Amino acid sequence: MEMENKMNNYLNIKDCVKKNIFPLSEKFYGKDPVGNEIGFTNYYMTMNGNPYFGISGECHYSRIHESEWEDTILKMKMGGINIIATYCFWNHHEEEEGVFRFDGCRNIRAFIQLCQKHGMYVIVRIGPFDHGEVRNGGLPDWLYGKPFDVRSINDGFIFYTKRLYKNFAEQFQGLYFKDGGPIIGAQIENEYMHSGAPWEMTTGVTNEWVPGGSDGNAYMLKLKELAIGEGIVTPFYTCTGWGGAAAPTDEMLPLWGGYAFWPWIFYNYRGEHPLTPEYIYREYHNNDVPATYNFEPAYEPESLPYSCCEMGGGMTCYYQYRFQLPYESVDAMANIKLAGGCNFLGYYMYRGGTNPKGVRNTYLNECQCPKLSYDYQAAIGEYGQTRPSYYRLRALHMLTKNFPNEFCKTVTILPEGSQEIQPSDVDTLRYAVRTDGTSGFLFINNYQDHTECKEKQNTNIALDTQKGEVLFKDISISAGEEVILPFNFNMAGYELRYAKAQLLSVITEKDSTTYFFFMPEGMMPEFVWNGENITSVNGKTLKSPEIRVKPVATQASVTTLDGIHGKVKVILLTRAQSLMYSEIEWQQEKVVLLCDTAITYDGDNLRLETPAIENNEVMLYIYPNHSITELQGAIMNTVVDDIFTGVKIRWEDRQCRSIELPFQNVGVGKYTVNIPKEFHDCRELLLQIKYQGDIGQAFVNSEMISDNFCNGDIWEIGLKKHWDLVMNAPVTIVVTPLKKGSSVNVSSTMAGRLEENNEQIESVDRIHIKPVYQASIKLK
Repeated sequence: MEMENKMNNYLNIKDCVKKNIFPLSEKFYGKDPVGNEIGFTNYYMTMNGNPYFGISGECHYSRIHESEWEDTILKMKMGGINIIATYCFWNHHEEEEGVFRFDGCRNIRAFIQLCQKHGMYVIVRIGPFDHGEVRNGGLPDWLYGKPFDVRSINDGFIFYTKRLYKNFAEQFQGLYFKDGGPIIGAQIENEYMHSGAPWEMTTGVTNEWVPGGSDGNAYMLKLKELAIGEGIVTPFYTCTGWGGAAAPTDEMLPLWGGYAFWPWIFYNYRGEHPLTPEYIYREYHNNDVPATYNFEPAYEPESLPYSCCEMGGGMTCYYQYRFQLPYESVDAMANIKLAGGCNFLGYYMYRGGTNPKGVRNTYLNECQCPKLSYDYQAAIGEYGQTRPSYYRLRALHMLTKNFPNEFCKTVTILPEGSQEIQPSDVDTLRYAVRTDGTSGFLFINNYQDHTECKEKQNTNIALDTQKGEVLFKDISISAGEEVILPFNFNMAGYELRYAKAQLLSVITEKDSTTYFFFMPEGMMPEFVWNGENITSVNGKTLKSPEIRVKPVATQASVTTLDGIHGKVKVILLTRAQSLMYSEIEWQQEKVVLLCDTAITYDGDNLRLETPAIENNEVMLYIYPNHSITELQGAIMNTVVDDIFTGVKIRWEDRQCRSIELPFQNVGVGKYTVNIPKEFHDCRELLLQIKYQGDIGQAFVNSEMISDNFCNGDIWEIGLKKHWDLVMNAPVTIVVTPLKKGSSVNVSSTMAGRLEENNEQIESVDRIHIKPVYQASIKLK
């Protein structure tokens, strides 16, 4: 108690009760032809009996041109994703009754085969209702006129759902985990008895909606029976967990999530978007906390793992609500879910896209959304752009990827009153712990949506553990930052009492073990070790019960420990360098890459993109050091610093710079621009438009290629998949104006209707093109 009174923040974790961890039934288990096993305990996923931290990213194959699939999959893998979840939209495949399409971007089999090629697991979300802001929630228009209710147990709807599953099963054949393939799970329906969607056949006139369903678990079990009957056999099946949705948890894994940006509320809500409770630490796996915000399960929380599939990896703009996503909101969400007991992360969306065009109905998006664009401000954008959230998430994923044994079995401990903190309270330090009672991780979140948290300075956090006090002294953290700090952590035999730095990875070398950490924004880094088994630090002989190292906060550093367990190196990176950090497996060896642009690896070649900023040089550091045997598409020079050996890669100026294009005003809200032909050899060419107005639409020869709800940000359009079109005709930009004092004059006796406005705001301010090139590298 004396310690508690001395401290700003105190948490007793020594009396924590360890989880009773047990395997789930055979309904959550699978085995492949060579004996690899997937399963679940009540707390985490397992691979061959060991904890496996699943990280799922939503990516819709039919919303991505097939030429971009491989680049997308590789970027997701480099971002730390190991499972790709994908909606299989019914109306993308059977828009016309009885005519199934699996060609082009609809070729789900080819997409899953690419996932298999690159070692990515897949969860297919097979509907029949998906939502995903697609027309009718994915139900084909022709169902509207059938003499039965949709989303219901009746002969008519079951017949067509069975036929849908049969066609999917034919595409999935041989690609299930049991066959040695990547499909490990299938989602049955979506948000059943929780959500519907507008029937686009009638909405706006009768406000007709796809029903949410009323048959409860019986409906879900019937669909699972249909799926299995048609051959869709996977180790586990999933369903929606939130909102009171039907969830037969003996048969399906309920999946959860959370969003901090709610454009759907503006159907009937007026005013500023409220602050949401998403960034308050809570417990999601504790029978003594049977329900909390956005988590009200119909089962005991500890009986099933808390797993997510729809954490806000971004958000699309609806017509009534436009915003620019704060990208730090995404990793802050992951931090909150991890701290609360999540051992299976899932982002919606992780990769944005563009809706394919239909045959009967050209545009297949929901009415409140753009007709084509589904960029979602996601970590990977509509045209493969990597956003700041991509790099921030990747740094966080390294911890769970590299230390699943240390992480998955720990329990959540919250400070008293933590779950009662209000979103508007930006003064109180938000923190939580995951621990086994002795060691674990301290979580701190200093982000809150729709406001700004205050920078936290020089606060203390005391943890009373089974090994005694761990005192984090003088903790500071910038506004908008989040962090996960280890304590009483076993570093190759040496006990790290705590670090004021986030753990990334570990590499075992011939004569030493190397750990990578990074320093969060605003935090002064510090490492404190139990000195019992350490004889020297950085070559200097020491004998002390406690060893404290305070590296310089503005640059990377190396600390070398030596003692009875051999040599251990600690490489501390800056926050900026943590965003460059990625890992690959090369010749059965883990290799660390630091690169300040998007990088992918296909098992043979590294590919680096020209940077998004105006810079024709990027750095690539490789650890342990490897030579580069071949470089195509750029030139390079070797660079050596105190820690890394690397190369500086340089492109031609024309490959990196954005170019302002002249454009013509050809009518009210209409502009044309010609695309230069010299960039035929680039991977992507982004048309970047700065404009003011309501909606932007881009056409070539009267065919719409992109649209955008104006939110003040740059509107980007990828042109490569439209190359033949834009080489033969100008791009026409149509800007619908923002209208003030708008009304329709209907006073005429002759059925006349005339729109009248006091003021219209529309303009195109400037247009640029930004080429994206790649350099290809081989390692030696």
